[in-house]
Amino acid sequence: MQKRLEGKIAVVTGAGSGIGRAIVEQYVAEGAKVVAFSRNAAPLEELRKISPENITVVPGDVTNVDDLKRLVKETVAVHGGVDILVPNAGIARVVSFEDSDASAFATQFSVNLFGAAETVRLFLPHIRKGGSVQFITTFLTQVGFPGLAVYSASKAALKSLSQTLAAELAPRGIRVNSIAPGPIGTPLWGTVGLPADVLGQVAEKINARLMPGGFGDPADIAGTSVFLASDAAKNIYGQEIVVDGGYTIG
Repeated sequence: MQKRLEGKIAVVTGAGSGIGRAIVEQYVAEGAKVVAFSRNAAPLEELRKISPENITVVPGDVTNVDDLKRLVKETVAVHGGVDILVPNAGIARVVSFEDSDASAFATQFSVNLFGAAETVRLFLPHIRKGGSVQFITTFLTQVGFPGLAVYSASKAALKSLSQTLAAELAPRGIRVNSIAPGPIGTPLWGTVGLPADVLGQVAEKINARLMPGGFGDPADIAGTSVFLASDAAKNIYGQEIVVDGGYTIG
């Protein structure tokens, strides 16, 4: 197997499950050493066991600045710097617009936008020239979905941040892009706040618009992430790559 990330140091937040975990696994398979960050320590420890010599785990919450500072400190202490940064941690909640008060906005923006932005800001002095920053947005920046106004707005803001940072950080030799997953089979779907029967009905409607006929796999996003982090993507700046099984063209 070609080691496209040989010698690279990566940091991935939200690494305990789903897309984050898949990214960590593929990065290690491609030769990178990874620092994995997540609120839940137990899944992190299971992840570390996959490759103890290549995976360092740090438990913490992206909405807690002290936790993020500890992540930076421990990463720099072990590896000296960072080549790839993926602030993947995110949450989604179904909330009608009528109920989308300031608290509803704060809950999702604190993780999806501010947590991601602060992760990059604190790591910025330690990202090496030639580095890659990848934000995880959503296909919902291109289509509307009832009940997800707050979630979609937080990710649209993240998309805009990515594009602006691409221009701002390019002179420092840092590439910034984003990946927009479509419907992906991850634990996130079970946390949006819908009853199981309603969730099943929504999934059925979504499947009808997907070219493969079903949800994608976290590995699909991880493969795109590996590409963006590799030298093959050295001329890609400020782009949002949509990996959605064709949902947005259907």
